[in-house]
Amino acid sequence: MSAKHAVLKEVFGFDSFRPGQEHIVDCLLTDRNVLAVMPTGAGKSLTYQVPALVKGGLTVVVSPLVALMHDQVAALKLAGVAAETINSAASRDENVAIWRRVASGQVRILYMAPERLMTGRMIAALQKIGVSLFAIDEAHCISQWGASFRPEYDMLQELRTAFPGVPIGAVTATANEATRRDIVEKLFAGDSEVYVAGFDRPNISLTVEPKANTKKQLLAFLDGREEQSGIVYALSRRSSEDLATFLSGQGHRAVPYHAGLTPEQRAETQNLFMTEPGVIVCATIAFGMGIDKPDVRFVFHADLPGSLDAYYQEIGRAGRDGAPADAHMVFGLQDITMRRRFIDDENGGDDRRRREHKRLDSLVAFCEAPSCRRQSLLSYFGETAEPCGNCDVCLNPVETVDGAEDARKILFAAQMTGERFGATHIVDVLIGKANEKAETQRHTELPVFAAGKDKPRPLWQSLVRQLVGGGYLTLDVAGYGGLSIAPKGHALLAGEAEFRYRPDLIRGSRKSSRTSAAELDADVPAHLLQRLKARRTELARERSVPAYVIFSDKPLIEMAKAQPANHRDFAQLHGVGDAKLERFADVFIEEIRRHAEDA
Repeated sequence: MSAKHAVLKEVFGFDSFRPGQEHIVDCLLTDRNVLAVMPTGAGKSLTYQVPALVKGGLTVVVSPLVALMHDQVAALKLAGVAAETINSAASRDENVAIWRRVASGQVRILYMAPERLMTGRMIAALQKIGVSLFAIDEAHCISQWGASFRPEYDMLQELRTAFPGVPIGAVTATANEATRRDIVEKLFAGDSEVYVAGFDRPNISLTVEPKANTKKQLLAFLDGREEQSGIVYALSRRSSEDLATFLSGQGHRAVPYHAGLTPEQRAETQNLFMTEPGVIVCATIAFGMGIDKPDVRFVFHADLPGSLDAYYQEIGRAGRDGAPADAHMVFGLQDITMRRRFIDDENGGDDRRRREHKRLDSLVAFCEAPSCRRQSLLSYFGETAEPCGNCDVCLNPVETVDGAEDARKILFAAQMTGERFGATHIVDVLIGKANEKAETQRHTELPVFAAGKDKPRPLWQSLVRQLVGGGYLTLDVAGYGGLSIAPKGHALLAGEAEFRYRPDLIRGSRKSSRTSAAELDADVPAHLLQRLKARRTELARERSVPAYVIFSDKPLIEMAKAQPANHRDFAQLHGVGDAKLERFADVFIEEIRRHAEDA
């Protein structure tokens, strides 16, 4: 058995590499730089952890979040690996003690944030003791073309000159072609292999629906998902608090998470989510890269995310165990207005703002896609695909309809009211709602007043969204969200352009008929699996680590099915290495024996 396969089996308990992993491992073992773009859940961490242990010496891993570093280190320690993290959450004495272990050669893998690594003092200290390998997690943060650019990551481009000859492995789940080119140029000065595993996560069902009543739509979506863990993303701290309170009042176990909470509150929420079943976290984007929970069954976007990059990364928290999961989004015109205002208020310069507006345009186009959503999403990352059969458009196909006549009514309404009113007022005028604003502005006297009374409000709202998304109407984000006619809209009014739309009137949320991976297999005793999960939770609490660090669901399902009675059989389970065999075999074998006695 080769050294890499020995480490894979003895330390991590895997018989073989997943697709793509071995190629990246081989690059780093032969001192070649590599950028690996792999979807969330594809096992990016192993691509640098295995070479780190085969090469020996010290490997330094750069990670953006303290929570993520703690989880990775906890998992490695349980697997018998000498891993540590030096970070701002620890005291100075704790960090000094860890550094002494690093300097004496007792630590194999050290996790740090980029701003802590890239100080003159730390670089000099590492040069003195020597580094075998650098690994950059969430590498898209270094690119100005990415949606999550972080200035502190920019300093990492100095690594190649400070440590010549030391290989660098960079991994990310979200990097389109422009972002990949930028990463390679900054980190490697162009000298790097690039491995792109593909962006498709076929087990995640994609659904987008127009926003009507967010709370009712969320409640309808959660019907039948009472025992599932999930994340609800909201735009603001207040929204996340509000949704968590609402869901708790409806009998769900929901907790908020945002940057306004204390570190202790955030840690408590994350630990609850990681160790307890059926917990829903209502979160802002602050609840993101630190999550490594394999059995998240759904991600619900109560508000429009910032970009397709952000959307892809956020839905990637679901279904990391490969079992069916759902990504459901509701969005409305107000979401687009708010996102555009955020972009315009940024201090990133005109070029940055232009890129972000185009990025948002791509997201809106995805939301209004008349064909397979997965095709639309993957095309953004430069991939082609056949219709997936696992999105709302594929499962509930809708035809596009010639909407030129109705679109002209909207454009005329915008024009005749002075191109300064928002979508709500324009729709009020079209359906003939004689409110105070319409009467005061004398809009009740316009030829377009009540010109659309034969059609329901949701249809007109949908048409306005699609006209904005299609570039026929422009939102005045600097003002109060007024609609003005874009050049493409003037061409439509002149009969020189066409407009086709999806007649996607607001529908009730589709209830998933899928069940969990365990329920799909009739050979798995459900009660035993429940007992094993409960025991895992106890072990996690005793060690103050997330439950998945003990075992993910896959080995527990195998355990319940195979019911090993000795160490030899237990060692054959997926994800059981030597250290976990020694620590946990007797505990779980005893639980299986008790289940047999109780049966």
